[in-house]
Amino acid sequence: MPDGLPISRRSMLRNCSTGFGLVALNSLLGQTVNAQSPLSNDGVRRPHFTPKAKHVIFCYMSGGVSHVDSFDPKPRLEKEAGQPMPMPIERTQFNKNGKIQPSHWPFHRHGESGIAVSELFPHMASVVDELAIVRSMTADFSEHAQGNYFMHTGFPFMGHPSAGAWASYGLGSDAKDLPSFVVLRSGNAAIPHGGVGLFSSGFLPANHQASIIRADRGDALRNLVPTESDRLQRARIDFIQRMDRNFAASLDSNPHIESAIENYELAYRMQTAVPEFTDLTGETKATKKLYGMLDADRRKADYGRQCLLARRLVERGVRFIELSTLSANIGGGNGANPWDQHSQLKRGHGQMAHQVDQPIAALIMDLKRRGLLDDTLVIWAGEFGRTPFAQGSDGRDHNPFGFTIWLAGGGIKPGVIYGATDEYGYHAVQDKCTVYDLWATVLHQLGIRHMDLTYRYGGRDLRLTDVHGHVLHKILQ
Repeated sequence: MPDGLPISRRSMLRNCSTGFGLVALNSLLGQTVNAQSPLSNDGVRRPHFTPKAKHVIFCYMSGGVSHVDSFDPKPRLEKEAGQPMPMPIERTQFNKNGKIQPSHWPFHRHGESGIAVSELFPHMASVVDELAIVRSMTADFSEHAQGNYFMHTGFPFMGHPSAGAWASYGLGSDAKDLPSFVVLRSGNAAIPHGGVGLFSSGFLPANHQASIIRADRGDALRNLVPTESDRLQRARIDFIQRMDRNFAASLDSNPHIESAIENYELAYRMQTAVPEFTDLTGETKATKKLYGMLDADRRKADYGRQCLLARRLVERGVRFIELSTLSANIGGGNGANPWDQHSQLKRGHGQMAHQVDQPIAALIMDLKRRGLLDDTLVIWAGEFGRTPFAQGSDGRDHNPFGFTIWLAGGGIKPGVIYGATDEYGYHAVQDKCTVYDLWATVLHQLGIRHMDLTYRYGGRDLRLTDVHGHVLHKILQ
């Protein structure tokens, strides 16, 4: 024990009764005992095996995009438009179910792969040969907050770490002066239903939670600009660090105290790093135009800035980046769920697609031409899809039974389709995919065995994929 510090209860329990008391204490406190994290003996985080991806960009489409209007063509909806569904209808969010509703946009085949994409996403269609389109995604929940938590954490309620936090815990960051997990926001983008807990570190040490950065403001992070001299600030941080380390030593070390120390140091370094990476004066006009930043639609320009900053974060070694969509404010969608068109779906989806289509396609093209797509995994997904039948006259309700997501880069096989829904796009019927399978696959591409990335909490070794999950080997190179 350091001089002047009393013996801790942890030390006493370790040294008495052959240490069995410490085992019990660790179980009660939910501290890590034998959590299988990919740490080498020298303390450096390393993957379990050679990774195909080093970074993840999560383009989250909060509210639920209609797969039958975008990436999953269903000619039968056109043939039977206006007729009742020929099968039992599952309970929906509002139970105001109408007749079969065809897609509001025609589908066309694109690229060498010949994959059909609707006219809703003309720019994404131009890069379809880079995508692995999963048409058999499913979710266990049809309410937004539960669905958002489930998609982000593998559990339908707050308190569990986000996928970005797990990636940070498992691998750390290659960025010395930036967080390993960043969420970008801009314009009127709101946090999806469920709140900031969607980006939480949960029971993991706090240095793995997301830093939420405003992509379109000079003060990208609150309280980032120092109000005192660097010398005084450094002295203050050094004093706090000494106090924390003494306290940690009295507890025989504690990962949560260590994470607090790391957070102080990172915040100090971010004072220079954040203004530097958000400064786009060095980007060419052609690049800004590519991303849609010069568009008259402010929402597209704002989302384009997020996409460009995501590329810049990848270049600086950030591990996991999530982007936030902005509200269209029509058709039932709101700030938290902008794709949630229970009415006026054609208008609402049209405005939302105009916002994200060009910037996301530009991100893929820009990553590829810079040689970054090979080790950057891009994910496009929402919390569920939408029904093939109408809600009211021109909307669609939530459908978690079969919908579409896609992945690109990071060792994903390009220009392929995985799984299928039935002829109406209602239920997944081939190669059914779950949220656990998605994150098992993402972790696999990062070089992590999802079953071995665990953390002891509440007497149990918890993991992102809970007790489920299979890697989608069919879409891997």
